[in-house]
Amino acid sequence: MSRLVKLAALQTHYGADLQDNIDRTIALIRQAASAGAQIILPSELFQGPYFCTTQDERWFASAYPALEHPCVTQLQPIAAELGVVIPVSIFEREGPRYYNSVVVLDADGTALGTYRKSHIPDGPGYQEKYYFRPGDTGFKVWNTRYAKIGVGICWDQWYPEAARAMALLGAEVLFYPTAIGSEPHDGTLDTRDPWRRAMQGHAVSNIMPVVAANRIGVEQGLGDDQHFYGSSFIADHRGDLIADLSRTEEGIAAGTIDLTFLDRHRAAWGFFRDRRPELYDLN
Repeated sequence: MSRLVKLAALQTHYGADLQDNIDRTIALIRQAASAGAQIILPSELFQGPYFCTTQDERWFASAYPALEHPCVTQLQPIAAELGVVIPVSIFEREGPRYYNSVVVLDADGTALGTYRKSHIPDGPGYQEKYYFRPGDTGFKVWNTRYAKIGVGICWDQWYPEAARAMALLGAEVLFYPTAIGSEPHDGTLDTRDPWRRAMQGHAVSNIMPVVAANRIGVEQGLGDDQHFYGSSFIADHRGDLIADLSRTEEGIAAGTIDLTFLDRHRAAWGFFRDRRPELYDLN
């Protein structure tokens, strides 16, 4: 018997008003759920503007303990009401430590746990090392009501090791909340296609669907203008796009996968059977 699961990525713009951002996200979650989506991914740090374009200490005040974050506490009853799984991206504070994190909400609203972003970028327009410590959770997989899911955060999505680690832990689908756009040091550099291809490669190499949710719009007043290029998508186990959005479109990308078929197909390819981990420890 097939295990069919409908996945969705959300895409919209965000601003300075936390409550408006949460309300905007909830509206899209309801839209996705009404279309039958069961696991729904908002984009990275949807609590506000992507503040990491500059180094400004005022943003530390926008962090919360994971289970007290308004994005978590307000989406928990939504997850329970709609019976959907939601990975919630937040700016997390734990004592004097700050992280870029995801809290995974199961379909009854239960917080299954927290993943902290492992790879922290530090470059023009993406100065995250000023704000976030490298994650200390290691990679995780959650057994949700509908599927075993792995979640990486933005810069994590470029690393094949991260995707493979989650696959080895038993993930059936990989999710990547993202905030990515223009490169302020080089106006001619457009990373949209390599960004997609990196994750499509993870889908192929792990015989596993990948869902990526990015934001859209131009955010100003935080250093150089940042133009987010959207292009959220769902790739199937072949890396083919089964749903995607444009660079400017607000809405949802949704698609259905068959986990029973994928489990058998993954075994048939032999990528995990033929691994040689004793040869890979090169640091």
